[in-house]
Amino acid sequence: MLMQGFNNGVLPLLGYAMLALAVVAFVFAVTAREDAYRAAEKQTKTFWSVLLGVAVLVDFFLGMLFLQIAGLVASIVFMVDVRPALKQVSGGGRHRGGGSSSDGPYGPYNGGR
Repeated sequence: MLMQGFNNGVLPLLGYAMLALAVVAFVFAVTAREDAYRAAEKQTKTFWSVLLGVAVLVDFFLGMLFLQIAGLVASIVFMVDVRPALKQVSGGGRHRGGGSSSDGPYGPYNGGR
């Protein structure tokens, strides 16, 4: 009874979550510039687009757990390692708003005045 509920309730939700992550990673991989991959010293745009595209197809059509887990690992590696490197190289780093170098986390530093 418990196993049937797990198979009918939790596993499909995990599958949808893996599919969503693969689709998001694929969209980010396709929309990034090719030269950003070279500048960040990561694999090529084609490599990541094909790898994540296959992960999306496996998650959507096949549903084979081993291949889904491999696609999940690829999606996580892209989101955690490659995407931040691409953002840093493309100028999309953490510092937003264009403040000066003397700005602290709560506003400008005025030297104790």
